[in-house]
Amino acid sequence: MSTQGPIATNRSATGIPTGRLAVWWLLASEIFIFGGLIACYILYRLNNPWWSGEAVFTKVPAGAFNTFVLLTSSLFIVLAHDAAEKKDVNRAFKFIWYTIGGGLVFLLVKYYEYSSKLLTDDPELLKTPLTNTYWSFYYTATGMHALHVIGGMVIMALISFDLKKGHNLHRVELIGLYWHFVDIVWIFLFPLLYIAK
Repeated sequence: MSTQGPIATNRSATGIPTGRLAVWWLLASEIFIFGGLIACYILYRLNNPWWSGEAVFTKVPAGAFNTFVLLTSSLFIVLAHDAAEKKDVNRAFKFIWYTIGGGLVFLLVKYYEYSSKLLTDDPELLKTPLTNTYWSFYYTATGMHALHVIGGMVIMALISFDLKKGHNLHRVELIGLYWHFVDIVWIFLFPLLYIAK
């Protein structure tokens, strides 16, 4: 059985590595998804002043903490990329798992936020996706974002095992691009859903 490398690692027309080009195309499509959702949210918000009353039920300290966690995890993925560039696989592996840990902390805080709204016995604090359009947007946007965080964590875990063997070090850059995108989306969602009242 022969081992064969990738069919093409560079685009002949652009000189851009295939993986990087693929990630940028993926991110472009994700921009349309989240951009459309955020644009709809802003339009609805401008036409529904009562939404500001709903925003008071969000947990601003939890959202702010999650912002800090994601920004810190972004630093970790940058450090992982730097280590991979220097062929320091142990350090890159460590920082990839720190990034995954940041994603896990983010998801635990989201679970706390969701459960405080969905599992309460107080009818005034109960906020489900069916409560009104504000909460439909809230759960759709934060839920989609959480799914992207989970996806990023799974991909990082898979990459980390190759990384430990010294294989495919360039993939750290690719998942880093994706992770930064996930962080940027949160930087838009946090003020829109939590702070703008």
